[in-house]
Amino acid sequence: YYDKDADLSLIKGKQVTIVGYGSQGHAHSLNLHESGVRVTVGLRKDGASWGKAKQAGLKLVNLSVKE
Repeated sequence: YYDKDADLSLIKGKQVTIVGYGSQGHAHSLNLHESGVRVTVGLRKDGASWGKAKQAGLKLVNLSVKE
């Protein structure tokens, strides 16, 4: 897909949350962020991706898992 194939007005001004920052979460969150969408990434604060996502300038929220 290309920019002309998408209608960003459908999500502009809304909050998008992506859980995880692996190969897909990384790509989607940065793409949306660079397109002007407000993005929050949900991660474990002690996880390996926290620093990478923070360095990219994304808003982060700490997720905790209860067993």
